[in-house]
Amino acid sequence: MMEQGRQDPDARWLARVMHVAFFLLLGASLARFLLRHPWEDRSPWIVALSGALASLYLLGPVLGTRATPRRIAWLGTVVAVWMVLVVLAPSFAWCAVPLFYTGLRTLPSRAAFGLVALLTVFVVAAQVKLSDEGFDPNLVIAPPAVAAIATAVFVHAERQADRQRALIDDLIRTRRELAATERREGTLAERQRLSMEIHDTLAQGLSSQRMLLQAAGRTWDSDPATARRHVRTAESIAERNLAEARRFVHDLAPADLAEGGGLEQALRGLAARESAAFRVDGTAVALPDRVQSALLRIAQGALANIREHASAASAALTLTYLDDQVVLDVADDGRGFDPALARPDAGVRGHGLPAMRVRAQQLGGTLTIESAPGEGTVLSAAIPLSHPLEAGE
Repeated sequence: MMEQGRQDPDARWLARVMHVAFFLLLGASLARFLLRHPWEDRSPWIVALSGALASLYLLGPVLGTRATPRRIAWLGTVVAVWMVLVVLAPSFAWCAVPLFYTGLRTLPSRAAFGLVALLTVFVVAAQVKLSDEGFDPNLVIAPPAVAAIATAVFVHAERQADRQRALIDDLIRTRRELAATERREGTLAERQRLSMEIHDTLAQGLSSQRMLLQAAGRTWDSDPATARRHVRTAESIAERNLAEARRFVHDLAPADLAEGGGLEQALRGLAARESAAFRVDGTAVALPDRVQSALLRIAQGALANIREHASAASAALTLTYLDDQVVLDVADDGRGFDPALARPDAGVRGHGLPAMRVRAQQLGGTLTIESAPGEGTVLSAAIPLSHPLEAGE
């Protein structure tokens, strides 16, 4: 009746059970007839028809379960042979039970119900004929009741299977949609990460190169030594930017960390290049790679902001190890600004401070800014040492 159900392993198992039941009932019916009726004129016909019915039934699985013309013709032949057997020997009536299932499984609903009704009529007639005690209401009521129960159970099982298949299809579709959503979110997160990486490294480096080359151009005639120093510094920054670009391609750690010296050495080298002071407080502990990378990127972004916007005379980096967190402070004595402008909802353009805040938040940390116009700035990034994201590092 329902093509998808025919592919169900449980349906195949039930089909095998029905096949076995059919041959058991056919054999029992033949044995009963031969035991109760000595060899007589109809006996050869009964034996021949029983063999033909068994042979025909064996062909069923070969023809499949689809309601093709060959399958329907096969089913009609089986039912016709069975009817002849029932007319000749009513003992074969109960072979109808497996035929109920075969018809329900093969034919459309209305045709299957009609076949069940026809088979039931033959069963009732056979039972009445076999009765030796006159009319018995049970012989008239029991077969239709059994047929109705068998049909109802089969239809219920088919509908239940359809509902389960629909549910499974919904779950599969939902899983695919969730997977697609996760891929989109992953793509957006990766774009955000790359934008922060590019801003904190390549963009800041290119900005520094531009400023150095502009300074070299202004002093090229009046102070060639200073101009050449600016060019060499710009060349050094270009080399580091090239290393960063290559590591973006390979998704490696920041170039300073990849050199193997750890976060402190990377911050010390960064501070030296930016002419900033560097200090370590507390007892150093091993930090996950994600924490080291995030703190180094925050330091790079903060010093780049100081260089471009603060007009500071000095800057300082302080890395502090506490019992439950590591804190990076970046301070300068520049012109300062209103920290309210750095809030996420302030609507100020720029990637620097928002990128630093996101880096800290991704590791369960915080980014705080203390500043006022004309009073310098202190940026503090605090990362907990036991955040779940670091557990798997």
